[in-house]
Amino acid sequence: MAEKVGMPTVSGIKESMITYGLGLGGGLVFALSSAFTGSGLIGGLLGAGLAGSIIKGSRGEAIATMLGFQSVVSSMNNATSAPTENARRTV
Repeated sequence: MAEKVGMPTVSGIKESMITYGLGLGGGLVFALSSAFTGSGLIGGLLGAGLAGSIIKGSRGEAIATMLGFQSVVSSMNNATSAPTENARRTV
């Protein structure tokens, strides 16, 4: 069922800002861990797991899910953009 649209409240704005800040924190943890472990599938897995475990509750689960999705998409894009043997040959 769809939520109704209403006027913004101070408590709603506060909750959104907290969620935004937790997202920034999770992204920072992910970026730092990816810098040490690499940005491939294994590094992405470790980074997402670490960020999701630091941010507790459903927000941490959401962060880990989104970062895991992002890691797979990024790895697949890197794999498809890698030069092939034919592209490296000079004519």
